[in-house]
Amino acid sequence: MNPNPNPDSSDVLVEFPHLFRKYKDGRIERFLGTETTPAGTDPRTGVQSKDVTINAGTGVGARLYLPPNAASSAQKLPLLIYIHGGAFCVCTPYNPGYHLHMNTVAAAANVVVVSVHYRLAPEHPLPIAYDDTWEAIQWAAAHAAASGGGPEPWLNDHADFGKVFFAGDSAGANLAHSMGMRGASEGFGGLKLNGLVLIHPYFGNEERDKLVEFLYPAYGGVDDPKIHATRDPKISGLGCGRVLVMVAGKDFLRDRGRSYYEVLKKSGWNGVVDMVESEGEDHVFHLFDPTKENSAALVKQFVSFMKQV
Repeated sequence: MNPNPNPDSSDVLVEFPHLFRKYKDGRIERFLGTETTPAGTDPRTGVQSKDVTINAGTGVGARLYLPPNAASSAQKLPLLIYIHGGAFCVCTPYNPGYHLHMNTVAAAANVVVVSVHYRLAPEHPLPIAYDDTWEAIQWAAAHAAASGGGPEPWLNDHADFGKVFFAGDSAGANLAHSMGMRGASEGFGGLKLNGLVLIHPYFGNEERDKLVEFLYPAYGGVDDPKIHATRDPKISGLGCGRVLVMVAGKDFLRDRGRSYYEVLKKSGWNGVVDMVESEGEDHVFHLFDPTKENSAALVKQFVSFMKQV
């Protein structure tokens, strides 16, 4: 969707450049992440994908990915629950960049993927995205509890619920961390979370974030653990044993990812956290140009992390 270059300023309530414009009549005009691509069989990788509805009332759903040798595999495959980024307010799992990335990762790592579709702010203010993502995780976990009798055959037949990873980029990495914390306190419902992969994660810092304040009416400031994970006194209870933090050299969020790594490492958490940096690259560069060498290296590091189970 192309933004109207000359909107009547009297009609605009607020605008966040490159993300969205909200009009006084409630309309939202998004500038990014509106393109979609259909599910199906990817000719490049042979990965199959399909869309499922998790909650018909809210529209929460997922795009599932099944690698080409899943049917012939003697063993069930690890499960990756992926959470897209987009500042909590743009993008979906159905965007071409995310779809290509998940096809690539599913094939290279030989994993089943649940790519979560959560509702976007500001129409659905935070923390709705957190609750929607948790609902999707519980939906996946229901298949483990049902011992093959869950609603989705791909998960019943092919997913190993003892080998589960949460991952995401930017705001999705924030959500992935939060899900690891929530599962530690509430239980994962039959899923064994092996690790988190946080790609160019968004976490708050000491600076005022007007976007977060607008999207999250109940925002608790710098002590809000959803936005400010490094200020969370319970971070040492993170519910997995391994974390990979990926940062990019030119990314405005680079130092926040590095800070998260340092805080988690020193928190007393009983796990191993590693960090890798893509030098000279910008925020989520791998989604915008998946063909470059550093994008291939990022995927390789992501895949290698998941194969260490």
